[in-house]
Amino acid sequence: MIGRLNHVAIAVESVEKASAVYRDALGAKVTEPETLFEHGVTVVFVELPNTKIELLEPYGENSPIAGFVAKSPSGGIHHICYEVDDILAAREQLKGAGARVLGDGEPKIGAHGKPVLFLHPKDFCGTLIELEQA
Repeated sequence: MIGRLNHVAIAVESVEKASAVYRDALGAKVTEPETLFEHGVTVVFVELPNTKIELLEPYGENSPIAGFVAKSPSGGIHHICYEVDDILAAREQLKGAGARVLGDGEPKIGAHGKPVLFLHPKDFCGTLIELEQA
């Protein structure tokens, strides 16, 4: 079921400042910021030869990552995203195995314009998992 690693997400106070670190210090290609209103974040992607790093900044008072950034103002790894061929089949298989799907359990459109779901970190070794339709 699990496919390739799509990205590792790092929550930060400012995508502008974090982008500068990756671009200027590491020489990475960084996308322009995009605000995902439904998800309560502003994102940029650091493009690597084999995957991406997603930098997440809280957007709005009800951002789901605001608490994470408040606890770790210098930033930190927030989640890991894996691709799956069929997100609905993956959801059903995971639920059958006892995994908890966050939110209402229905896929939402993510930063790449594809359906995504999040899985409870307590079910995956303390790591928040995002699944993205390949």
